[in-house]
Amino acid sequence: MFQLIDTRNGLLSDLLTRVTDIGRSLDSVIKQREKPLLEQCEGLLDKNGEAASLAKAQQLLKHYDELNDEEKGVFFLEILANFGTDNAALEKAINNWKSDSSEANARVLHFASEPRSQILLRRINQAPNGTLALVKMRADLLRFTRTHPELKILDQDFAHLFLSWFNRGFLKLQTMDWGTPANILEKVIAYEAVHEISNWSALRQRVADPDRRLYSYFHPALGIEPLIFVQVALTDHVPGAIAPILEKQREPLDPEKATTAVFYSISNCQTGLKGISFGNFLIKQVVENLREEFPKLETFITLSPVPGLRRWALQQLEKPDAVTTAEHLELIRDLERARLEGTLTSLLENNKAFKNLVATYLVSARSPRGGATDPVSRFHLGNGARLEDIHLQGDVSENGLNNSWGCMVNYQYRISDIEKNHETYVNADKIITSSAVKSLLK
Repeated sequence: MFQLIDTRNGLLSDLLTRVTDIGRSLDSVIKQREKPLLEQCEGLLDKNGEAASLAKAQQLLKHYDELNDEEKGVFFLEILANFGTDNAALEKAINNWKSDSSEANARVLHFASEPRSQILLRRINQAPNGTLALVKMRADLLRFTRTHPELKILDQDFAHLFLSWFNRGFLKLQTMDWGTPANILEKVIAYEAVHEISNWSALRQRVADPDRRLYSYFHPALGIEPLIFVQVALTDHVPGAIAPILEKQREPLDPEKATTAVFYSISNCQTGLKGISFGNFLIKQVVENLREEFPKLETFITLSPVPGLRRWALQQLEKPDAVTTAEHLELIRDLERARLEGTLTSLLENNKAFKNLVATYLVSARSPRGGATDPVSRFHLGNGARLEDIHLQGDVSENGLNNSWGCMVNYQYRISDIEKNHETYVNADKIITSSAVKSLLK
């Protein structure tokens, strides 16, 4: 019987071969587990079969997850030290290109200059859920770059690969509503970074009310993990405060009567994707989707926090910028005194001097690396928005008072001006503002 099966269709021999292969694979995994992590990385760069590489990448990630914080820092430093460029191959490629600057030699030079760490990351990405694991690994790495700035070189490898892996062509925009699976909606609660969502009832208002929309980008390699999401309120006016938008007992507006789409919260979800921009694509695509769904919408505007205002202002007390006046410094002291005494809201009412301070911060102050000082301002201006208006009591929550003494601002997205505004900001370092904001600077 055994002979008949073997000679007629090879089933038995094939089965024995598979069992042998499985045994070898298990033995390889066991041996791999016993190796130091750096040696596992070297092993992953060996010219082995695809199945062996998958098993090695998976085991390497498992080993990495078992490291404590200090061991992870050592691991990154070892990768930086041991997985750089192959200098001998690079020098040979340079000499070949110098003697013959052909296109072929230029491409050989290009690939020879690639550090081994980038090849390692691509091999790790072969493991199941490898992309998400690498995103989380980069989140760890970014923490260590603060104490070990030399690791910024290694971070460039992650950023370089992520820019390709997370380009616009791979992103999928999804509208999230109350019918979205609960395990995905949980992510919204967890990642909301602007206005806290305290419970499921609060979330329901943001995704189920007829005059609310929530859009998110997803990537096929990250499964149910969102990359970024934006929350939109459909209104019949431009709001100057966040409380009415988040009000629990409010009466929803018939969305067909809405004239304004308000982007009131934008949250990046993955720390490991810092610096990989999704927001510019997201805003533009959401605007197009809303215009298609509600043709009567006329205005697309944000209601944005000013998270860097108070921090910048307190720094002025120590070392004033050229744009800061003696009146500004006195006002900053008054604001801090009122915040501690609980009298801040009365000081904010119709305070033109405070509006002048906010306008100075948003328009005249500059980051040491160029561009606007405030991170939210950099985001919207870089996407082609215009600084539209300033509201002194836009967010009087504890968080709002701590970050910006309660101030919020509007950035307007006018479809016809987006590209022009973007170019003006990026190339001329000029912040486009409304006439109302300009008048505050006089």
